[in-house]
Amino acid sequence: MGEEKEEKEKKEKIKLAFYWGATCGGCDVATLDIKEKILDVVSIADIVLWPVAMDFKYTDVEEMEPDSIDVCLFNGAIQSSEHEEIAEMLREKSKVMIAYGSCACFGGIPGLGNVANREQIFKTVFKDTPSTVNPEFVTPQTEMIDDAGEKLTLPEIWDTVKTLDQTVDVDYYVPGCPPVVDRINDAIGIIAKYAETGELPPKAAVVAFKKALCDECERKKDDAMKIKRIYRPYELTEIDPEKCLLEQGLLCTGSATRGGCGARCIKANMPCRGCYGPTSEIKDQGAAALSAVASILGIEEETEMIEEGIAEEVDELLDQVKDPLGTFYRFGLPNSRLKRVIINPDGGKED
Repeated sequence: MGEEKEEKEKKEKIKLAFYWGATCGGCDVATLDIKEKILDVVSIADIVLWPVAMDFKYTDVEEMEPDSIDVCLFNGAIQSSEHEEIAEMLREKSKVMIAYGSCACFGGIPGLGNVANREQIFKTVFKDTPSTVNPEFVTPQTEMIDDAGEKLTLPEIWDTVKTLDQTVDVDYYVPGCPPVVDRINDAIGIIAKYAETGELPPKAAVVAFKKALCDECERKKDDAMKIKRIYRPYELTEIDPEKCLLEQGLLCTGSATRGGCGARCIKANMPCRGCYGPTSEIKDQGAAALSAVASILGIEEETEMIEEGIAEEVDELLDQVKDPLGTFYRFGLPNSRLKRVIINPDGGKED
């Protein structure tokens, strides 16, 4: 009898939850990219919540005891009252909370909403968009009474998009937009080891490489590189597949971005946009990437700035960066020192 009990306890599956906040759903799809590895997950875990794939209700989770979920993989940023409510509930119910994907880790693409506030976003989406016909400017309301007298409610959208760890305590991070299969498999390995032994990595560990993407990239780099023009990818008819993209004038943020993606974008002749977030040595990814670009702008010495025409040349180079904030803070504005653009009460932006 003792051996049977021990075998039963050994085979008892862990409870696993998936949830999405402000996200495109790509992280959930990427989870299925592991193909037959999903069977490894099924063999060690029972999925108790996965709204995108299975019909679970919030009440099912509300009724769970604290810490009854072993591991929760939460993807998406926090942009509404519902996101915060569910994040707090899942944190209470989960022993381990994992920020899964760039949006949960750093704010991601939804985090670019921090250049505006809710009213400005609603005006763009529900009034100014060419395909929208809404002369009375009707916007989503948090509650209303329908024709049958029933009260209907919607979550409140916030002015500021936040990362998951700006809302609840996070144990581990799996970055990427979405995470690549190799890193998902690493995360599964952590879960599998936890299911078997109860052991976990040190808290706040990032399931990616410690070094920058440039250390992973196989392209040739000139340590003394200087550029005279900044290009957008479509402006170059030919891109040297062996030469550093930054050296060719393409704004690649690999020097300020954590490695672990396999340099997939770079191998397709597309510059890194920073979805794996900053390395552990970098406090502000956008500032570090901008600094790297500024250092190669073709100005040999700072003293040259006083010479006639040099300042104008620098301005012309910087003007070629069409969207500086969207380029250098594309995936990490909420996680940066900037966090958001300050909006005046009259709706204007402060510099």
